[in-house]
Amino acid sequence: MYEYDNECLETFLRLQSKLFDENVANTLEEAEAFLEDCLAVVCDSIQDVKAYFEDSGMDVEGMSLEELEEAAEVFPLPGGRYLVVEA
Repeated sequence: MYEYDNECLETFLRLQSKLFDENVANTLEEAEAFLEDCLAVVCDSIQDVKAYFEDSGMDVEGMSLEELEEAAEVFPLPGGRYLVVEA
């Protein structure tokens, strides 16, 4: 099981409305449980996000890296990594 650090959890809590109409978590513990349940992944770069989507069968051909970064499922983290939440 992947362990999500505080940067991931705090960013998800702050930006979850980007992906969901209502909050799915209100605390760090709830955020961690939700991310574990939906098997969210952390990628080191936007190129890794693209590779992850391609490996998952998502058609990202023709999408720029900027478009990928703006996708609802992609949460840019302050340290330069990306949290990908498929819900």
